[in-house]
Formats: sequence, C-alpha cells, structure tokens
Amino acid sequence: MPKYQKYDRGGDVAYACGVFPCMELYQQRPNDIRALLIKPDSYKSEGVKKLIDECRAKGIRIEEAPKAMERISGKENCYAIFAFSKYACKLNADRPHLVLHNISDMGNFGTIVRTCLGFGFKDIALIRPCVDMFDPKAVRASMGAVFSVDIQYFDNFDDYRRLYPDHSTYFFRLRNAASIFETEVSGLPALVFGNEGSGLPKELEIPDTGVIIPHSDKIDSLNLSVAVGIGTSYFAQKLIMK
Repeated sequence: MPKYQKYDRGGDVAYACGVFPCMELYQQRPNDIRALLIKPDSYKSEGVKKLIDECRAKGIRIEEAPKAMERISGKENCYAIFAFSKYACKLNADRPHLVLHNISDMGNFGTIVRTCLGFGFKDIALIRPCVDMFDPKAVRASMGAVFSVDIQYFDNFDDYRRLYPDHSTYFFRLRNAASIFETEVSGLPALVFGNEGSGLPKELEIPDTGVIIPHSDKIDSLNLSVAVGIGTSYFAQKLIMK
C-alpha cells in the first residue's frame, strides 16, 4: 500500500481535497486518479458514498487513510481525497488565452480559474516563476475548476509567443494604456496579466498594446482576480458580438 505524504511540488503525485474537487476530477480526468482516500467516518457523507460507488465501478483503489489525509489536507474535516498523477496540457490555438505572468497567490489563482471557466476562457498560460496549479490549496481554491481548463507552463513570455504567435495580445497594466472600454477586439485575444504586487515587467510595456480598467482614485489598483474577471467578461462579450 503506498504511503501518502504531504504534497511535494517536485513529485509526480498531487491531491484533490474535498468532495466537490474530487467530483470535478472524477468527471474530467478519471484516468489520472490513483486512489480515493477516506476516513472511517467518511461514509456518513452522501457525496463520499457517491465517490465510493463511482470508484468501485471504475476499479479505482479505495483506502482508509485518516492520518495520511490529515498530513495532506491539514484539516480534520476533510472526508475525501483523490491522489492523482500530475499531467501536462497544451493550449488550444483556436481559442482565446489568458496569460498569467509570475502570479504567486494560490487563492487568486483558484478564483481566476473559476472565473475564466465561467466566461469561456479555457486556456491559461502560466509564466514562471509562478503558482503551482497542482498544489492542493490551489486545487481547492478553484473548487476543482482547474481540471476543466488547459494550463500550460512557460519559462518566459517569449516562449509562449513562439508557440502561439497568432493571438492578439492585450497587456493589462496601469501605465501607457487605453481604457478597456475603448479597446477593439481583433482576432483571437490573449489577455496578459502580471504579478499581484509588481504587475507586468517593463519589457512587456509594448507600445499600443496596453489596457487599463478605469477605477476611482480611492484605490491604487484592483485585486488581480477582480481585474481578470472584468477583463474576461468584457472580451467574452466582444467575442460573442463578433
């Protein structure tokens, strides 16, 4: 029987903690699941019962592993965990992209993934260094939405552009930018957002490509996940209208 340890960013196993993220993983990527971990008192949960039935039907191993679950989740009230194999994706060249440059907050990341899925952006490029999409905190923050989108890592922005040169890039920033509400959408867009604290680096301040979301001077900037929500909503509407 495998010994499940705390999540290791350099390892090949990741964890979905909680019934809802587990359900999303089962629906989207069942072949990547290694085992369902439960506790002796997990059987009282209707959601866990359903997971157990599904796993039995698929031949997925089920293990009672309460101590391992506490190590992995850090919570006593977690009743189901899927251990699954990490996987790699490629972005769809025929769909709009979201590009996240050096973002680091897992809560922001999870909210962004859910928001993107809600507005039809199913392809996300992550530019390193950045958040780990497989960290259990990131998976849980996304409520499992991370399993319904394609996410591809890149070492730098130039690597992304070499693979996807045909997308029209829109850099969201606070300087040298035009209002989003005056922005014309041409071709397939790639919306580019920077780090939560520092934003985009100066080398990405390409003339005539900047987009700003206007707001009052009562705040210095919008939260990243809020900005992504506004940006993806606006561009999604424009794409539908085209």
